[in-house]
Amino acid sequence: MSYPIETMRHSAAHVMAAAIQRLFSDARFGVGPAIENGFYYDIDIGRALTPEDLEAIQDEMEKIAKEKLPFERQEMDIDQAIELFEKLKQPFKVELLNDIKTKGTTKLTEEEAGDVDPAMKGKVSVYMTGTFTDLCRGPHVDNSGEIGKFKVNKMAGAYWRGNENNPQLQRVYGLCFATKDELAKYQDMLAEAERRDHRKLGVELDLFTYSPLVGSGLPMFTPRGVILRRTLEDFVWSLMKPYGYERVWIPHLAKTDLYKTSGHLEKFHDDLFYVSSKKTDAQFVLKPMNCPHHTQIFASKPRSYRDLPIRYSEVTTCYRDENTGQLQGLSRVRSLTQDDAHVFCREDQIEKEALAIYDIINKFYAAFNMPLRVRLSTHDPAHMEKYLGGEEVWARSVATLKKLMEDAGRTVEIGLGEAAFYGPKLDFMATDAIGREWQLATLQLDFNLPERFELEYVDADGTRKRPVMLHRAILGSVERFTAIMIEHFAGAFPLWLAPVQVAVLPVADRHAEAAKALAADLAAADIRTETDDSTESVGKKIRNAEMRKVPCMIVFGDKEQEGGELTIRWRGVKEQQTVKLDAFVAEIMEKIASKG
Repeated sequence: MSYPIETMRHSAAHVMAAAIQRLFSDARFGVGPAIENGFYYDIDIGRALTPEDLEAIQDEMEKIAKEKLPFERQEMDIDQAIELFEKLKQPFKVELLNDIKTKGTTKLTEEEAGDVDPAMKGKVSVYMTGTFTDLCRGPHVDNSGEIGKFKVNKMAGAYWRGNENNPQLQRVYGLCFATKDELAKYQDMLAEAERRDHRKLGVELDLFTYSPLVGSGLPMFTPRGVILRRTLEDFVWSLMKPYGYERVWIPHLAKTDLYKTSGHLEKFHDDLFYVSSKKTDAQFVLKPMNCPHHTQIFASKPRSYRDLPIRYSEVTTCYRDENTGQLQGLSRVRSLTQDDAHVFCREDQIEKEALAIYDIINKFYAAFNMPLRVRLSTHDPAHMEKYLGGEEVWARSVATLKKLMEDAGRTVEIGLGEAAFYGPKLDFMATDAIGREWQLATLQLDFNLPERFELEYVDADGTRKRPVMLHRAILGSVERFTAIMIEHFAGAFPLWLAPVQVAVLPVADRHAEAAKALAADLAAADIRTETDDSTESVGKKIRNAEMRKVPCMIVFGDKEQEGGELTIRWRGVKEQQTVKLDAFVAEIMEKIASKG
């Protein structure tokens, strides 16, 4: 029988829990959902797990899989289930059941709610896998031999129910795929991803750093890292400028009133950094988003229909109070720089403006050879309390974006409940060099913020109307995109993007001054150049430049010093090239301009 992969992965989580129970009879279990590419289970065994424990869990899972134990479902009243899990000495399951009894499923996290079927009304289901019993709504495979191919692969700490005031459990992760080949392919990708890890390469290439005095999640970029960032930002601007975007600037904090009006204060209260002043009673926050500020620039003077569309662009840093345990290199930070833009337009201008953004996104990602898939992230009509505005406005917005992509010839998948709280969006999913998919660029259609801020323009007939807002990001977060680029290229950036494009390597000390003069000439032509005038041998200088992944090296000896042709070594090319200086400059400038 064929099962959905999510069903196999969730069943694998039960099998892992059953294996853990066999190995550690006093184990206490939290939750164990299926996740992308696998599953996990939160457990407490009274001590820290070891790598040897993970191997033992893997071995025991394989035994249980061979035993083909059935997944047996039983329904019972909540009180009966509480009594059962008290008897089994599973306090975390008892806590969940008591919450279900008193609060219902709406107060549970997504993982916890997965244990409960709301349609059962006062009853819950449990599943038995051998001697292991778990609170779960299902479904599952028929028996433990049908969970596919799996591998217990890592562990981490996790607070019970995500609350740092609760006990810390150990989260045991596993991979699960339908076939052995799929599992092996994914494991190979993980090994390659580890080799490309931006946290390691970022240090080796001297791109960014952290300091405990500055704080976790607050990266600082070195001169080379800033070159990388600015090159990305300038590329985006070069694509935007022909469409009439204008740059604006906003401060890094605002009164809480701004975000109360926008809705961010209510929806993201716990994610904001609050700032107090000794000079005023007003309360401030470090800005988590830029769109509310931009609405106030629009509102700063009367607007006519003739003024629209108005396109504001800004690259600026926002701040979000992330949990320490969720911070990860540049991928998840507390200070994130947004490549942000907002278009204020009439309804009849939506299609043209959105297609322009779509064109920018396609051109940008083509330069990185990253294919795009499009997801239309919509509201969930069953949970309108999560969003601003009414169902009618949302239905109209979703239909507009859907038609836009249909007219562009793009097939979109629907991401139910994935919308921003103020409007639906097109999320562009980019695939990197090793097959991983990232949600990066986004285009959001917003009728709600103009309403909340009472934005207006005077139409041709003299009536006052609300503009529509288009929110767009190309890079998304500059920090996160930089992390992805480091890993996408494994640090070997293409010539146009590399922080150092040419390394001049003098063969001996007597060549150093002339080599520096050549480097200065190249720099004057806007070619990013450095000179290695160390006392190392030329072979060592070449190896050092290769380790720094410099795209182009010029070995500078007697011939070069006398004005002869240059000896060029391109990264990844065995044969050296000899060329005159003018021809070399022309060649390298053409490669930079063409993003080659």
